[in-house]
Amino acid sequence: MLIQSSSVDRVLDADAVHIAGFTGNPISATELKMKTTNTWGQVGIFLALMVAISSVFYVLMINVGQVDGGDGAYVAGLMWAPGLAALLTCRFCHIPLGSLGWTWGAWRWQWLAYLIPLTYAALAYGFIWSMGFGRIDPNLAATIRHTFGWGGVPDALAIGGWFVLVGTTGMVGGAARALGEEIGWRGFLAPRLNARLGFKGGAIVTGFIWTAWHVPLLLFADYNNGTPWWYSLGCFTLLVLGVSVIMAWMRLRSGSLWPAVLLHASHNLFIQNLFTPATSPIGLTTPYAIGEFGFAVPGVILIFAIGILVFAKEARGGVLSV
Repeated sequence: MLIQSSSVDRVLDADAVHIAGFTGNPISATELKMKTTNTWGQVGIFLALMVAISSVFYVLMINVGQVDGGDGAYVAGLMWAPGLAALLTCRFCHIPLGSLGWTWGAWRWQWLAYLIPLTYAALAYGFIWSMGFGRIDPNLAATIRHTFGWGGVPDALAIGGWFVLVGTTGMVGGAARALGEEIGWRGFLAPRLNARLGFKGGAIVTGFIWTAWHVPLLLFADYNNGTPWWYSLGCFTLLVLGVSVIMAWMRLRSGSLWPAVLLHASHNLFIQNLFTPATSPIGLTTPYAIGEFGFAVPGVILIFAIGILVFAKEARGGVLSV
């Protein structure tokens, strides 16, 4: 069933979706609407290209059995598959590259994108440590001193310095990789699904597609916590759906791709490189609680996402306000 023209006008109104080309010239609502009249065809081309490009890296990573196989080159290539698919789709379908949301937008969205993952990670791991599902690694300070050459530095200063150093400099490489995904997911796919399905439907469907894209690595490589596949997949699906809602909200409110890029990079950094490595197990329950495949982080993220779904109101042009 085709969406009514009035709905397309409402979602893609020019002063609501702040999209501009590399020259900074805004794209009119009429032009953008004309470019999206065959949205499902464009989405189909994007998904076909994304699967084809991703499959190359799936095979390489599954062959070695590790996501970090190929010294990280495979995962970097995979993360850029959605972005490359989006750029090729724009080329084939004559879609303006400006529609992908390259404008930087207000700085408050970039700071919010960085701080939201830090907040939900801190809440989740605070719960894990306080409830005995895991503990701060007692050897963490010693490991940091050895790795960074900080001999003689007190424990608290070593851990704090490590957290600040990695939590800032790590954003550079993380954002470079996350950009590849987000050009595809939030730059191309999410706005088009939002135009057809509304904010909630578009965010959730984008989340399910994003989840499915990860499944081959979860099932056939080492992208999991070592828990049963059905448990890892269930927790991970809830996590991705929640993050998809948060990112879609930020994409529409800011009119920019970059908050999604920074939130994605911040999430990976704080969950995968800081809080999870800083946690040591207590018994057999820890893998069921920590990381992207345990229950704690998805649980906190869902609280954030549900809050957005409940309180966000769609205004003129599809802009969301809380």
